[in-house]
Amino acid sequence: MSIEPPPPISAFERTPEQVAFHRTELSLILSLYGRMVAAGEWRDYGISHLREVAVFSVFRRTAEIPLYRIEKRPKLRNRQGMYAVVGTGGQVLRRGHDLKAVLRVLERKLIRAVD
Repeated sequence: MSIEPPPPISAFERTPEQVAFHRTELSLILSLYGRMVAAGEWRDYGISHLREVAVFSVFRRTAEIPLYRIEKRPKLRNRQGMYAVVGTGGQVLRRGHDLKAVLRVLERKLIRAVD
């Protein structure tokens, strides 16, 4: 058996890039995360940068499935909006073009009635 090297990449071919959150996007997300941690709702998070999507997952406990996933899909920029908040069951809670507006669906969880 011989191992063949990968074919060379020409000037017209590009390797697939990863999608990542920008600093301003992470600032908005981590601001909300900090407030939810202070309220005792969230305890852990994970960030995944994949080929087509960047995901910020929020956990109540480390060993559980994520409560919410904040996704960035640039391919949907011109259609439904590239930001989405996805719930535990996979249902899309909110999708849009503006991250701040999309995150409002999670900020409502901070508002509680005082007895």
